[in-house]
Amino acid sequence: MTTLTRSDALVLFGVTGDLAHKKIFPALYAMAKRGALKVPVIGVAFPKWSLARLHKSVTDSIQQSGGIDNQHALGHLLFLIKYVSGDYNDPGTFTKIKEALGGARHPAHYLAIPPSLFATVIKGLGAAELADHARVIVEKPFGRDLASACELNKVARSMFPEDSIFRIDHFLGKEAIMNILYFRFANSFLEPIWNRNYVDSVQITLSENFGVENRGEFYESAGCLRDVIQNHMFQVVALLAMEPPAYRGFGAVHSEKAKVFQAMRPLHPDDLVRGQYAGYRKELNVAKNSDVETFCALRLFIDSWRWDGVPWYLRSGKCLTETAHEVLVELKPPPQRLFSDSAPTVGRSNYLRFRLAPDSAVALAARVKRAGKEFVGDQRELYLVEREQPGEKTPYERLLEDAMAGDGALFTREEAVEAAWAVVEPVLKSHHPSFLYKPESWGPEAADVLIARDGHRWLQPTIKREELVVEAS
Repeated sequence: MTTLTRSDALVLFGVTGDLAHKKIFPALYAMAKRGALKVPVIGVAFPKWSLARLHKSVTDSIQQSGGIDNQHALGHLLFLIKYVSGDYNDPGTFTKIKEALGGARHPAHYLAIPPSLFATVIKGLGAAELADHARVIVEKPFGRDLASACELNKVARSMFPEDSIFRIDHFLGKEAIMNILYFRFANSFLEPIWNRNYVDSVQITLSENFGVENRGEFYESAGCLRDVIQNHMFQVVALLAMEPPAYRGFGAVHSEKAKVFQAMRPLHPDDLVRGQYAGYRKELNVAKNSDVETFCALRLFIDSWRWDGVPWYLRSGKCLTETAHEVLVELKPPPQRLFSDSAPTVGRSNYLRFRLAPDSAVALAARVKRAGKEFVGDQRELYLVEREQPGEKTPYERLLEDAMAGDGALFTREEAVEAAWAVVEPVLKSHHPSFLYKPESWGPEAADVLIARDGHRWLQPTIKREELVVEAS
């Protein structure tokens, strides 16, 4: 099948699950409102639900996610939905799916199911000849270490060509993340300073002010390093660090991102600080002596011509001070310090800041002289904020549409997935114990020590600074 062939059906495995209820149903409803959903949706799951019960689940999901404001679109969505109940280990389940598809010949199979079932379903699709001329959409995590990722890639590639495998990382569907790629290569002023000669360090923070929220069982099997760092945050690093693509096309972008992962230096235990918020062990389905990390901070190096010697600091965690996602690219100070108040001991060096959540913004910090005879000044930000536009596509809406259209630009590929796992592989089992930290803090003090070794400190995500604000129209 060519990438131009649109899927003529969506088979949603795990239709009764949490992901479908929270993210996928609202995305399908939004597509229906825009007239972008015109194919059958075959829901598949083990529970013996009636179609009426599934319809109620869909309706409740949409109501909870923002309300129902278009009864015609809701009716259209419910009309398209069918339901198949069955065990994924039973070949008869896939026979029923085939019957429900009717004349559809190019289905997209969405695996919104536990990772332990990915290989089972993919093999079942192949055995039932449901992989021919089809696509498979796989939710993260794609493997839990290098070996399992390689094995899952092997299974997937045995049934589907690489261009028909869509590995979802919903971060890549966010407008603010897409803007990093655009901002880097649509502006000429950035390239001359975007290298080891002018960049002193890069730090990326992805913080959440809430806990695991009844996901204790999942977190016990994953932890912050697997759940957030290896996928979401590494993808942001790749967009910031990659070389310019040779041509305009997602194949070129994928190639350059994979090279970044391949150039990352494998982590050492001393490069990693793990933390666990006080009270985590009291969460449902969490071991009383659990050492699983709910916070990670790490120091990363990219051994490439552009980035050699530049430290990248990443941190993410639950129950932190606030929910935010920011990138700070700190520049080196001027080679000659003509003014005493511009020394790093007094104020930070110039920096570029990408605010990715809760809103989208780009800020440039520079020192500005105060009025008067003395040559003293303050660091101020030129802050360009992009307000969310009404009707903007959600990440899942955008990714679903792209996958069904065969557009792989916002998805991850085999070589990138395996290269990213290779970076964290040395510390998945060999690491220092977790440090306890207080909820509503910025994590354990050891994270501050990690970055201070190189003479740096974390810049806490906040817009409460001296700013010159420009709203994008």
